[in-house]
Amino acid sequence: MTTTRWLRRPQPRPAAALRLLCLPHAGGSAGLYRPWAALLPPDVELLAACPPGRADRLHEPLPDDLPTLVAELAAAVAPLLDRPWAVFGHSMGATVGHELILHLMRRGHRPPVHLFASAREAPQFHHGGTVHLLDDDALCAELTRLGGTNADLLAIPELRALALPAVRGDYRLIETYTDLPWAQLPCPVAAFIGTDDHELTPEEAAGWADWTDAGFELQSFPGGHFYLSDQPAAVISAVLDRLRAPADR
Repeated sequence: MTTTRWLRRPQPRPAAALRLLCLPHAGGSAGLYRPWAALLPPDVELLAACPPGRADRLHEPLPDDLPTLVAELAAAVAPLLDRPWAVFGHSMGATVGHELILHLMRRGHRPPVHLFASAREAPQFHHGGTVHLLDDDALCAELTRLGGTNADLLAIPELRALALPAVRGDYRLIETYTDLPWAQLPCPVAAFIGTDDHELTPEEAAGWADWTDAGFELQSFPGGHFYLSDQPAAVISAVLDRLRAPADR
């Protein structure tokens, strides 16, 4: 695996025609997407973001706010925009991806060919929250409810102590973020949701249509907030279907 501080390339493909940048949920890491690399065709290279506070960046502090995190990620991504690219962001990662695209565009970089906003309400429906203020037990209960974290692992004090700072820090970044994006995207947007995800409504996901002037689609998958972990092949198939689609789809 080729790595940088911010980006992981589980299967480097220097000749790939397109790079797919994948951004994790609050508290998540590049490991969420590692199984995707083997499922992608040879002409698509996976880049998985690894923010501070987890994996081998465990002892690095998180930035103070979401715009700073986006700026640091953008500095790592910019040298890799020498070919077409797309963004898949899950939950918090969708918001980070949207802001990342706009940040890079402000600086003259090419926009991606697609944004995939997974399990995340559109920016106009962002409602903040107080999860980052919960005590450890309540925070673990919330993670278990969402289904993205093994409850047995959270019951181990040593593992809980390692995982919770990044989770709490990410929730603080996304829950205290109040800015609305400054422009529409010039690329298509697809919103992916789980049919049993109680964290957002189809209407909130469909609101992503307001943030692009290049086409929008909403697709649902069986499952809850972490539907993508149960059916990676189906999700990747849906992503590739849109990346291969004609521009006037």
